[in-house]
Amino acid sequence: MGATREPLRGLVQEGGVLLTARALEAGWAPRALLRALTAEGWTRITPGAWVEPGRDVTLLTRVRAAQLRKTELVASHRTAAALWRIETLSHNAKEPEPLVFTDPELATRRDRRKAGGVRVHRAALAPGEVFTRWGLRLTAPTRTLVDLLRTEPRDEALVAVDSALSRRTVGGVRRAALLRPADVAAALEAPLWGGAAARRHLHLADPRAGSPAETIARLRMHDAGLHPESQAELRTPDGRRRYLDFLFRAEGLAVEIEGYAYHGTRAAHREDIARFNQILQCPEVRLVLRYTAADVFYRPAKVIEEIRAALAQAAIGMRP
Repeated sequence: MGATREPLRGLVQEGGVLLTARALEAGWAPRALLRALTAEGWTRITPGAWVEPGRDVTLLTRVRAAQLRKTELVASHRTAAALWRIETLSHNAKEPEPLVFTDPELATRRDRRKAGGVRVHRAALAPGEVFTRWGLRLTAPTRTLVDLLRTEPRDEALVAVDSALSRRTVGGVRRAALLRPADVAAALEAPLWGGAAARRHLHLADPRAGSPAETIARLRMHDAGLHPESQAELRTPDGRRRYLDFLFRAEGLAVEIEGYAYHGTRAAHREDIARFNQILQCPEVRLVLRYTAADVFYRPAKVIEEIRAALAQAAIGMRP
């Protein structure tokens, strides 16, 4: 058998993925297969799936391996969001997130829904709710957001919604807005489990948000009863158009949120300083508070406290 078995590279499927079951069917004995995979430098993706030497285990590779093993699965929820370059709140960066799929054939056993780093939802999907990209089946952007609004906590779902509704650069790739708020609202009119909460959350979405940190900052202010303008447009004295992340116009208070990747170059740093100076010259602005993404995510109470204090001080200064 060893002399006639097919070489492993001849058994590779799309994306450089090799299924153990395929090799065994081709005549490889389990021990001989494991020795060959180890000696040749194959990388295990999940139990039962390997990627050929020279390829990294990426999200695409992981999804492809899962779908080769179970062809009925459709990437959905957070996994589909990542494939569409829709931002979500990151969790434990040391471990890859579990892959999330929907089984529209309702064939997956419930007691195995979270096995092997894979979570499977059992739900019907209409033909228009499934797309194919890179040879992978995934839920359409609208269905992806509906699923996230129905199953994820409010803040995590709205980070994804804001991201999908706006132009963003995600993973170094610039993309256009994927859909309109009306598209999501229309999809949520159908009777779905969790639909009522999803519709309430959707009212808090804002396609003008520029980053996950801006979304979370807006939600923290909303929960605190603070409702500034988002992406407020101003004109500098020399006629330039500038946009503020948030503006309490009556009090003249601007709030700016800086993302993790800001100031990537000296040129970007210089541009930021020039922009800051120009904003301070606008007659609508009397004070600017600037916060990092870390402030928003990890010290939100301090951010809200400082904004409240600045608003109170501004109110005192406005009294006749």
